[in-house]
Amino acid sequence: MAWNDPGEKRNPWNRQRPQSDLDEILRKARRWIGGLFGHKPSGGSAKPPIDWTRGLAVVLVVIGALWLGSGFYRVNAQQRAVILRFGKVVATMGPGYNWHWPWPIERKIIVNVSRLYSITDDESVLTADTNLVEVKSAVQYTQPDPLDLLFQVRDVDETLVQVCESAMREVIGQATLNQALAMDPTIPERARVLIQRTLDGYRMGIHVVSVNLTDINVPEPVQAAQRDAIKADKDRQRYEQEAQAYRNDLLPRARGDAAKTIQDAEAYQARVVALAQGDTARFDDVLAQYRRSPAVTRERIYLQTMQEVYSRARKVVVATSHGGNVMYLPLDKLLAVPPGATNASTHNTGSVRVQAVLPAPADGATPTDGTNHGGGGRH
Repeated sequence: MAWNDPGEKRNPWNRQRPQSDLDEILRKARRWIGGLFGHKPSGGSAKPPIDWTRGLAVVLVVIGALWLGSGFYRVNAQQRAVILRFGKVVATMGPGYNWHWPWPIERKIIVNVSRLYSITDDESVLTADTNLVEVKSAVQYTQPDPLDLLFQVRDVDETLVQVCESAMREVIGQATLNQALAMDPTIPERARVLIQRTLDGYRMGIHVVSVNLTDINVPEPVQAAQRDAIKADKDRQRYEQEAQAYRNDLLPRARGDAAKTIQDAEAYQARVVALAQGDTARFDDVLAQYRRSPAVTRERIYLQTMQEVYSRARKVVVATSHGGNVMYLPLDKLLAVPPGATNASTHNTGSVRVQAVLPAPADGATPTDGTNHGGGGRH
C-alpha cells in the first residue's frame, strides 16, 4: 500500500499523539516545578503555600553549575591559550583540556602558533640606478609567541604590512634594474632578514618564514623614459671606459718620460761630477809640476793659453820687427791652409777655418812646444 493511502496505520506522518498523552506530560512538568518550590499535590481543592526560598536556591545552584561548566575548554596541539584575570595575564596554557574561571573573572584568548599566515604587497619602487619598477611580493610568517603578539603592538596586521613595504623598498633600492628584473635570489633573502630584525625590535612575536617575489616589471607609462635613461647610462659607461683606456695609455708613457728625465739628470750629475773631479786631478798634476819647475810650467801654460785664444780668432798677425819686405799675403789661402800644416795651429769653427801665427821669441830661441818659427818670416 502507498504511503499516501488514507488511513492512520499506513502513513506515520498522519498519525497524531492522543490528547491524553500531551496532558499527562504537562501535568508531570507542573508537578516537578511545584516540587522545586515545596508544592505537594493533594486531592483537596485547597492549595498549600509555595516555598520560594527553596526554589530560588535550586535555580541558583543550577545557574552556578552551568556558569562553572562554561569554564572548561580544549586547546588543540597547534594552539596556545592565554588566560586573562580581570585583564591581566595569569597563564599560558598548552594543548589539552583545561578550566578557567568563567567570565567576568577570567577569559581566554586562543592563538594558533603553528599556522602559516601570508600577506601580499604591491608597490612601485625605485632601483639603485633610478629606474621605477612595480614589485609584487608575498610574505609567509607564523605566530610562535602569543603574549608578544597580543600585547606588544596594537595593530599587528597594519604594522606588518608597513614593515614589509619598508624592507622591500630598501632592498630593491639597493639593487640595479637588471638584478630586480632577473629576481636576484639575494633580494628576498635580504628582505626576510630585514623584516625579521625590525619585527624583533618591535617584539611582535612573529617569525618570518619566507619572502617571495611574485612579479617585477616596468610600468608601461615610464618605459620610454626608462629606455632613454638606460641608453644614457650605457653612453656614460662607454665614455668612462674610453677615458680609462686613455688614462691607461697616457700614465705609463708619462711615467716612462719621468723615469728617463730622472736618469738623464742622474747621468748629467755623474758626468759633471766626473769632469770636475778630472779638472781637479789635472790641476793637482799641474800644481805638482809647477812646484818642481815653475819657469817651464809658466811658459807651457802661456803657450797653451795663447794657442787656445788665437785658435778662435779671425785675424792674421804678421811680425815685422826684424825688418824686411812685407810680402803679399793671400789671406784667403792662409785661411784655407789644410789641417796638416806644421807652421801654424788651426781651429775649425763651423765653415770658416781660422789660422793664428804666433811671433817668435826675441832671442830667436825655439819654442818649447816644438813649433818651427823662421826669423823675419810670418808667424
